Amino acid sequence: MPDRIDAHFAPAGPPAGDLRAPPDKSISHRAALLGAFGEGDTRISRYLDSADTRSTLAAVESLGAGVTAQPDGPGSLEVVVTGFGLRGAAAPGRPIDVGNAGTLIRLLTGLLAGQEGRSFVLDGDASIRSRPMGRIAEPLRQMGASVETADRGVPPLAISGRRLRAIHYELPVASAQVKSCLLLAGLLADGRTTVREPAETRDHSERMLRAAGADVRIERERPSLPTDPVAGTIGISPAAAIALPAMTVPGDLSSAAFHLVAGLIVPGGDVRLTGVGINPTRVGLLGILNRMGADLEVVEAGSEGGEPVGTLRARGCDLQATQVGAADVAMAIDELPLVGLLGCFADGTTTVTGAAELRHKESDRIAGVVDALNALGGEARALSDGFAVTGTGGLRGGEMDSRGDHRLAMLGAVAGLASREGVTVRGFGAARVSYPGFESDLRSLLG
Repeated sequence: MPDRIDAHFAPAGPPAGDLRAPPDKSISHRAALLGAFGEGDTRISRYLDSADTRSTLAAVESLGAGVTAQPDGPGSLEVVVTGFGLRGAAAPGRPIDVGNAGTLIRLLTGLLAGQEGRSFVLDGDASIRSRPMGRIAEPLRQMGASVETADRGVPPLAISGRRLRAIHYELPVASAQVKSCLLLAGLLADGRTTVREPAETRDHSERMLRAAGADVRIERERPSLPTDPVAGTIGISPAAAIALPAMTVPGDLSSAAFHLVAGLIVPGGDVRLTGVGINPTRVGLLGILNRMGADLEVVEAGSEGGEPVGTLRARGCDLQATQVGAADVAMAIDELPLVGLLGCFADGTTTVTGAAELRHKESDRIAGVVDALNALGGEARALSDGFAVTGTGGLRGGEMDSRGDHRLAMLGAVAGLASREGVTVRGFGAARVSYPGFESDLRSLLG
């Protein structure tokens, strides 16, 4: 298995240079799905070439979509998806393998739930089979869907397509994946479906659905205090058809963040990332870095695929501890492990709270971050909904386990460059799930 590959990252001189950020994983998944359930051909430039996103291409192909893909530069593909229409998915007669892709299984379930008269099974790897699906199954059942899980509410999922009815659903925990699942199901429902989120989450689905012709409306609520999360309600009307125009996928801030952090915590670092998506619902990490006193520059540079993009530059500097709360979490959920790593190099104790969602990612990321940092000589402790890290001026180094989680694997690599003795990452191959070219890109900054 590729995720069992180990790698060692020795202490290094300052990372410096320019990189083009790899294509955004979240947007790549959504573009392929909407292209498949749309009308005609959708051309997607700079589609991320990774294990997760190839699972999405294979899934829509098994449902009847036409898919052609060819290289489009390092780590990306030029993809054309020929859609079968909003209600035209074919039952493949065998389980659809989603691999390790949590976004795929949750969003696709919403679309398949309304394919009347057809049945589908979604399954994946050991990690997927441990992830909770009750969060999508319960509201979908309220819409009249038939979605059955395995024991403990995990995959495989058995879906029998039915006629769906519109509902109003209040998310108990802010989640872009659950929100997106319900909005996609709402395309196939009778009446207007509304979803209220307690904090603003990434809005890639809403932007892309509008571009495809769907009637999506968003109403934001004014928070009581400036530090409170911004809640809101998103509504979608049923559609007869959608058609996603040609698009270019912007760079992924979640992937670029690893290089930015390397530039910040290795003395003398100076790293510049170009073409990075800076969607306002994805830039929570940048605000956290500003509070930590990071030497960070952001220059907006137009848009790609309806998403704002820019150039980010990070330089080595002293950092101050900060507190990350619920208002930050939804917009920085994938980058929170890096906040833990930054805390090791900051003056004071950095705390992350309101992030219980981290326990339900590719691994339990609260336990994974704490165990990894402690194994490398840090001072970290788990909280019920986050973690606390006391800065010690750096990390000794040593050996850590990625737990099959791509973000923990890449965290270990960056930690190795900034450590005193180097870091061996067990299961580093997991990085290929989202960023196959990560190691070569990181090492290219070392000269």
